[in-house]
Amino acid sequence: MENKKRILITGAGSGLGEGAAIGLAKLGHYVIAGVQISPQVTALRNKVAELGLEKNLRVEKLDILDPYDVKYALTWDFDILFSNAGIGEAGPTFEIPVDLVRRNFETNVFAPLNLAQQFVARLIREKRKGKVVFTSSMGGLFTPDGYGIYVSTKHALEAIAEALASELKKYNIQVQTINPGAYLTGYNETMADNPFRWLDDSKNFTKRADMRATFDSLLGTPQGRLDPQEMIDAMIRIVPADNGKFRNVVPQFVEDMLKDHQQQAWSVAI
Repeated sequence: MENKKRILITGAGSGLGEGAAIGLAKLGHYVIAGVQISPQVTALRNKVAELGLEKNLRVEKLDILDPYDVKYALTWDFDILFSNAGIGEAGPTFEIPVDLVRRNFETNVFAPLNLAQQFVARLIREKRKGKVVFTSSMGGLFTPDGYGIYVSTKHALEAIAEALASELKKYNIQVQTINPGAYLTGYNETMADNPFRWLDDSKNFTKRADMRATFDSLLGTPQGRLDPQEMIDAMIRIVPADNGKFRNVVPQFVEDMLKDHQQQAWSVAI
């Protein structure tokens, strides 16, 4: 294919990242799928072999919190970093243990920034064109109850991406965000389960049943259980493209909701 790209995807062991890795490889791009743990390596390599994509899709262990994995990843040849790895900690912001907050920021903000900094430094030294695409979230642009900590990491990632996009223009390095809605991949559902590891009705003001009801109101509707193929199709279109929008919210009804929310924010009273 023309304009074939070499793409590293982090967090490609499941869900949208795995789907995007396979989809991009099917389109003829050369993809390195970075997965967090060794069992994911074997599982995805087997899937690659079944699909006959060995020439286009390489699977490697890449835990973005492991400095040795990151150092090794930076020896690979790729033009586009699709920074997709992330975790989610949910629960009431006024009660969530701060060590969980730190963990969420380490994975969703500090580690992606570290990898992106080292990647763009290599591009600048080698005078090469390149691109960084961050998986943010619809939550990078608004804050629903129960998700304040997770979406605060995505708010931070939005600011980092916007600054990078401006700072790196003179080096011919592009930056984008992809902001998925509530797609049914298991990610959001797992995040909604996480607070029940520590929420205790005898200690916390927030009761477990009330927290579950909050999550069910957000994830139990059709709008909270979207078909992930729609998002995967958008990713495989956006990531390798030479032109496009900085921020890419999918689906359209979520973009419209976020715009309304941001407009209304100017009149919110305490």
